[in-house]
Amino acid sequence: MSRCDVVRVEDRLRELDDRLHGPPRLKADLLTEARHALQDAVEAYQDGGLPAAEAERRAVAEFGDASRLVPTYQAELAAGSLRGLALRVLAVAGVLLVAGDLTWKGSSWSGGSVPPAGYRLLSASLNGLWIATALLAVAGLLLVAASARSAHPALPRLARLAGFGLTTALTFGVLSGGALYGWSIGLWEAALTWPPMIVGGLVTGAGFLWIGRAARSWLLAAR
Repeated sequence: MSRCDVVRVEDRLRELDDRLHGPPRLKADLLTEARHALQDAVEAYQDGGLPAAEAERRAVAEFGDASRLVPTYQAELAAGSLRGLALRVLAVAGVLLVAGDLTWKGSSWSGGSVPPAGYRLLSASLNGLWIATALLAVAGLLLVAASARSAHPALPRLARLAGFGLTTALTFGVLSGGALYGWSIGLWEAALTWPPMIVGGLVTGAGFLWIGRAARSWLLAAR
């Protein structure tokens, strides 16, 4: 393939790269598939006797312009983003629901005075919120899987709604979890030196950052 061929093909791929948003690995895979399809088409036209420049021009024209290709590719990226976000949310929610109480077990203040009613309400609400978040994540996974098997137009819209519901619930879950952790430290100074609380805070913070990046990726892909 001549230098002219590479430039023309690369221009089309660069245009797609600029306009697509989603998980880097999935995006790279889609662009690689597009590159191979374009190169195969150019080589086929050249084998048919066309000059390199004309073969490349026809291959690119046949492949389609970015305005026609982007919606299809972007829909696939959005589905991949939602799948990744949902899996991360399920992992973090599972850890929080199962191991959350372990940060308190055996602490010097666990048998002391009863915390304020507002604190107890926030704690109970937080568990329910993460359960709801996990259910929305499962719904998102099921809808993405159904969309891959069926071309029904309602499925992508439902998956999009599930994604927005998931990110909304996730936002409330992160804010409520941070508030509860800060309130705990304010009520019991010993929490600042209690190893399970320290480890739990670090693990939870890392988990929130992990799912936060996935949420941002999905919002960009679904925009």
